[in-house]
Amino acid sequence: MFLGTLKRVTKTAGFRLTLWYFAILISSSLFLFGLTYFLLSSSLKKQDENVIQSKLAELSRLYRAEGMDALKKEVAVQKKFEKKPSFFVRLAGPENRTQLLILPYQWMQFDIKALEKVRPHEKLTWTYLPLQDHEYQLEVLSVPLRSGYLLQVGKSNEDRVRMLNHFREIFALVMIPLILLGFIGGTLVARRALRPIRHLIETVRAVDAGKMDVRVLRPQTGDELDELVMLFNGMLTKIESLITGMKEPLDNVAHDLRTPMTRLRGIAEMALHSDRGEDSLREALADSLEESERILTMLNALMDISEAETGVMNLDCRSINAASLIKDVVELYRYVAEDKEIVLQTQVPGSLFLVGDPMRLGQVLGNLLDNAIKYTPGGGRIDVNAHQSRSKVVILVKDQSRSQRGLGLGLSLVKAIVQAHNGEVEALSEPGKGSTFRITLPC
Repeated sequence: MFLGTLKRVTKTAGFRLTLWYFAILISSSLFLFGLTYFLLSSSLKKQDENVIQSKLAELSRLYRAEGMDALKKEVAVQKKFEKKPSFFVRLAGPENRTQLLILPYQWMQFDIKALEKVRPHEKLTWTYLPLQDHEYQLEVLSVPLRSGYLLQVGKSNEDRVRMLNHFREIFALVMIPLILLGFIGGTLVARRALRPIRHLIETVRAVDAGKMDVRVLRPQTGDELDELVMLFNGMLTKIESLITGMKEPLDNVAHDLRTPMTRLRGIAEMALHSDRGEDSLREALADSLEESERILTMLNALMDISEAETGVMNLDCRSINAASLIKDVVELYRYVAEDKEIVLQTQVPGSLFLVGDPMRLGQVLGNLLDNAIKYTPGGGRIDVNAHQSRSKVVILVKDQSRSQRGLGLGLSLVKAIVQAHNGEVEALSEPGKGSTFRITLPC
């Protein structure tokens, strides 16, 4: 079980992010240490070389100016009064045999006789004498003198090596807590950075369980994850509105289809049991065709609602005079209203321009008028008004229905088409007084 949990953890993005953060931190620390160590080592070595060169130049000038005796006297004085070893000094004759040697006892372990085996050169030459089983070495600089003599000055690198070793020890002591802090910091950073992702996963699981009202908590950081959360929440809101918007039309379809389907069944049963001949069958087929046409109209309306809700409805938008469109639709339904003795009154200005699809907006007005005529009792009145309010066109359809009613499939289509035009629909109903449908469209 523990191995399974560990395997799952190592496959998570948080673990990989922590690992990358940890690796970058350690790599950058090692690189910084290496660079610092190299610069420190080079600086200390250069400093030791400059000291050796300076001492060699001093002794060689003394030899050239005052001779061998003065050189020996100077070396002896330095050896007598120096409290700690500073320089190795050797003067060799023409055969590279040692004539004068100043070697502090701390450096006695270096193989000085090896210098007699080195063939002298005619220019400055560096020679390094290593100490067996140690990383120390004696760094010797040689310069040829007149008459075949050779002057050599050297210095042990022991102090430099100890300082560099101490520097490495300090770095190791610093790296141990740095590694721990890096791992802990990487874990915290990964958890904080991936918190929106975890919230996103939890929200998706909740949505998968059927909870469409859940949303991801925004981190309010202004970065890419914050934008992703905002877009995801917006997508959920749109999906929820689509589902909610389609639920009512589907309920209406289920309710409205029950009547024509029942009629179709009744017509078919009556035709099967009838023995009145061909005319009766023809009448049954005509009734079936009428009911089928009604069902087809409902399905087409449902398809239009689906297209409008999902934003794929093909709108032929152009500048139109809404006043003329309203008058034409009212005139089309005036005859139907007169058959029910319903008065259609309009109050519309001469011109009222907006951008929209004239066929779809005519469908909207037609559905509203058809619905109003259907529910308004005989002898009633329907008012159609329109006006411009700032940058919007407002259309009001008021009837005298006797009872409050919900939005049917036709009115669901009205709502979908108006929203596809970036407009709004508001329905106000008072039992016994009538209903008012308010459509607001941008100019």
